[in-house]
Amino acid sequence: MTYLDHLADLIRSCLPSTATPPADSDDLFRIYAVLLRAKGEHVTDEDVHDAWSAWMLSVDATHRALVPFQELSAEIRAYDTPYAEAIRTAARKADSA
Repeated sequence: MTYLDHLADLIRSCLPSTATPPADSDDLFRIYAVLLRAKGEHVTDEDVHDAWSAWMLSVDATHRALVPFQELSAEIRAYDTPYAEAIRTAARKADSA
């Protein structure tokens, strides 16, 4: 297990119980771990959407949400919020460890 896997697991542990990550999303959470290292508590919902989009291109390149964040409906943009919050929480925890 690498340092990115540890951070990915930390991010997962910071998600609210209502969040339902996609199946087989280990690679997605590694990208989220890179966001944690690059942006820490400054990560935005748009950053999370961009990371998800990069991952989704290898999963389903025709997914309807593969558009810039600003073009998404408010309802769809809201799906990114718990992940951004989990990354920020994980960043605080990683900094204090």
